[in-house]
Amino acid sequence: MQTLTSKDGTTIAYETTGSGPAVIVVSTVAEDHTGVAGIAAELAEHFTVVNFDRRGRGGSGDPQPYDPAREIDDIEALIDTVGGRAALVSGSGGCVLALDAASALADKVTGLGLFEPPFIVSDIRPPAPAGYVAHQEALVAAGKRSEAVEYFMTQLLLIPAEWVEGMKQDPSWDAMAALAHTYAYDGRIVEGTQDGTPLPRDRWSIEAPVLVQVGENGEPFMHEGAHALAGVLPAVTVEVLPGLDHSAFWMTPAPVAASVRAFLTR
Repeated sequence: MQTLTSKDGTTIAYETTGSGPAVIVVSTVAEDHTGVAGIAAELAEHFTVVNFDRRGRGGSGDPQPYDPAREIDDIEALIDTVGGRAALVSGSGGCVLALDAASALADKVTGLGLFEPPFIVSDIRPPAPAGYVAHQEALVAAGKRSEAVEYFMTQLLLIPAEWVEGMKQDPSWDAMAALAHTYAYDGRIVEGTQDGTPLPRDRWSIEAPVLVQVGENGEPFMHEGAHALAGVLPAVTVEVLPGLDHSAFWMTPAPVAASVRAFLTR
């Protein structure tokens, strides 16, 4: 992988593949660039794709204290490496960082492809736990990284505890535990979008076109959140992808990428 130096001196590791208009893939919580390698490869058939390790992950630095605004600086530096303008593509919680970056960077962002941003905007499901970020920080500070993963799974994703016990036997559990500090990082980014109230109307100012994809089999709150975003931004297209659920961005990325490609090249 290549590296660049972000505005605050932090090293950011990235790779560039493909050719065509620039697209930057933004990963989500507890994963580095390898977690989104599938969607990056699909998009690289038609775009110049930048896939990178967000700070605190993989080959990128992790200066303290963590500041979400520095992640926007990282994305801007990556955009500058590919000519100064790029679209942003992300899934789940990474979508909120992509939105924040698009709002801050204005015309440097040419468009967004967002797969199932995890907005909780009503009582259709429980909100994120009060004190979520502080609790995650305390667990990691105490060296309880596995407990931090479990807290995320059971209290935010609402996965039954008995299922989580089975998940602990999978090798991916240790990988998530190694990145458990990012639960608090991303928790800071998504604050204000998962508390069961309408999305804030003043958080984002984005003129670029935004595609919000939801899987046909996705959870109802994801569908509700997609339409909520369309209510606060001027140029949002909501698309339902047949037969898919929340895992599609990672497990079956081809139809997700095809939809993004059609949207960004229309």
